[in-house]
Amino acid sequence: MSEYPIHDNEEAQDLAPRPLPLDAWHREKGARMVEFAGYLMPVQYEGIMAEHLWTRESAGLFDVSHMGQLEVSGEGAAKALEALLPGDIAALKPGRQRYSLLLDEHGGILDDLMVTNRGDEYYLVVNGATKWDDICHLREHLPDEVTLNHLDEHGLLALQGPKAVEALGRLGLEPAFPGMSKLEELRFMQAAPFFWQGRPLGVSRSGYTGEDGFEISVRAEDIGALADALAGRPEVKPIGLGARDSLRLEAGLPLYGHDLSPEADPVSAALTFALSKRRRAEGGFPGAERVLALLSNGPPTIRVGLALEGRMAAREGAKVLHGDREVGTVTSGGFSPSLQQPIAMAYIESALAVEGAPLEIEMRGRRLPARIVPMPFVPHRYYR
Repeated sequence: MSEYPIHDNEEAQDLAPRPLPLDAWHREKGARMVEFAGYLMPVQYEGIMAEHLWTRESAGLFDVSHMGQLEVSGEGAAKALEALLPGDIAALKPGRQRYSLLLDEHGGILDDLMVTNRGDEYYLVVNGATKWDDICHLREHLPDEVTLNHLDEHGLLALQGPKAVEALGRLGLEPAFPGMSKLEELRFMQAAPFFWQGRPLGVSRSGYTGEDGFEISVRAEDIGALADALAGRPEVKPIGLGARDSLRLEAGLPLYGHDLSPEADPVSAALTFALSKRRRAEGGFPGAERVLALLSNGPPTIRVGLALEGRMAAREGAKVLHGDREVGTVTSGGFSPSLQQPIAMAYIESALAVEGAPLEIEMRGRRLPARIVPMPFVPHRYYR
């Protein structure tokens, strides 16, 4: 679990974990609550394994209202964001979404985030554990003519799984403007505004499970009604943090504070797709000289996927061994409910990062045989 960051700005909160807008709703559903990123959040309802497999087979409803929702607007907003992110924000068309990285001056990863062009503004979703730091960083570096707005009166729901489109579609969402795409016409990484019973929703076809699905930004005052409507569908069940973590691990998706940190860069983190072609050519993002050199010459370490033999899972911080030599460190690990075997992500020496290469992981005085495998561990099923 991540510690809640302490700040001096006016939006900083005290150390007591905050409840989500749906706190009572989760408890009524039998959730076991834990502290995560400064909030009390549901870790599970009926069990992580069952919730994980339900999401893969049907549709899972996740409360991710701890995430930071930000709006960046004003003249030169795209250019200002490109001074902080390595993505081609200027080429992002209205209604399109892009994964990107907030980088420090050395190219270290301060956060990973989603950017959506909403036409008159850019909508950012940042990690809950880092959002106050992100807000401070953005306010410090964005020019005066660009406005940053924290949507702190909004919640965020993620509906994930092969039946997500069926479940959300049956609620009868209406496009906010004539001629806009219908819900089922949205493809992966596309977004649009809708109304549900007169309530405004911001919907994107995205998520962090590897499954088809949606993320839905909704006013906190409306989130209970929407959660009730979705959970009332027979194909939908509420899902906790535990299954969200195992799902994203199977999907090979990194988690900030574990697989990503300021010590990692986009190249060593195997996130070079976030370095847009134009930005590679032009640079101009934080740490560009170092990052582009790593891209050309190769990084000393790189994030890889590992499949383990046996049933014991590797955990964060475990040493990765090649013979008697330590060659890396596990950053995420667990038992895969879909594959019925332990899997992990680790940073290892790049020279050893060859598919099928045998390694060992040291856990509790034991050496667990492992081999390098491609990620994702479970194929993505995005609707493209």
